[in-house]
Amino acid sequence: MKLLFVADALESFKIYKDTTFAMMREAVNRGHSLSACEPKDLMWQRGQPVTAYVRDITLTGDPHHWFSAVQTAPHERPQALKDFDAVVMRKDPPFDSEYVYTTHLLEQAQREGAKVFNHPRALRDHPEKLAILEWPQFTGPTLVTRDAQDIKRFHAEHRDIILKPLDGMGGMGIFRVKEDGLNLGSIIETLNQGGAQTVMVQQFLPAIAQGDKRILVIDGQVVPYCLARIPQGNEVRGNLAAGGKGVAQALSPRDLEIAQTIGPVLAQRGLLLIGLDVIGDCLTEINVTSPTCFQEITAQTGFDVAAMFLQALEAAHVRSH
Repeated sequence: MKLLFVADALESFKIYKDTTFAMMREAVNRGHSLSACEPKDLMWQRGQPVTAYVRDITLTGDPHHWFSAVQTAPHERPQALKDFDAVVMRKDPPFDSEYVYTTHLLEQAQREGAKVFNHPRALRDHPEKLAILEWPQFTGPTLVTRDAQDIKRFHAEHRDIILKPLDGMGGMGIFRVKEDGLNLGSIIETLNQGGAQTVMVQQFLPAIAQGDKRILVIDGQVVPYCLARIPQGNEVRGNLAAGGKGVAQALSPRDLEIAQTIGPVLAQRGLLLIGLDVIGDCLTEINVTSPTCFQEITAQTGFDVAAMFLQALEAAHVRSH
């Protein structure tokens, strides 16, 4: 298969932990060819298909210069997305207006015959923080609002809360306010921008001490191990980007129940790969843009997550013909 990865700049990859790199390496092992571009390389013009300035890449095996590209100039090779066997959308958040515009271009490419994973419309329809609203039976006490009074009332009721912006990633912009309510007003102003921005507020879950579990589901099938990201020192966030320590572990019965309920539903909607975030017994987030943790789980358990993903991608390609 000819694969196109739409991702962040290749030069920014930390390949020792990068999930997109793990996908690429496994793809090469299975005999597929690789191309890559960034969202800014996509283009549509009337009368023509959606194209991208792509780089055809090979993996070098050198950790410092991990890929070599045939193209040196950025505008050397415009390529129609429909000419690839699969387009894998792996752009990291922020899920901003530019991200949304990219999904519209990818959706047009789909109308022209491109096979895009995850499905562009499904990416738009499942913003990572808000996707949990559909499964309240799995979440802890949660509030979504712009209103400062709503947040203060929620704090008075639950006493120990987490506040977060809807478009953050890697733990950015997450605050904890305990019973004393210290700085609550200031934190609300920072996050809701005077009522202009919507905020998610959740009851603090003490089980975060055992880790924020990332559970991966590939084409509706649950990966049998999760990565518990455990906060370090006096940090309240378990995110690896915020210094959390990743410990792979088998799924609990509750983890499995959540994943087996949600996974097949979202697979039907075109989400080939999702990452569920679970603290204790509570679902806190559904990651659809570029779920990570492949390398950590594989290194610690021997279960080859990238192989499972590529197998699913190959099967999806066969189904689409």
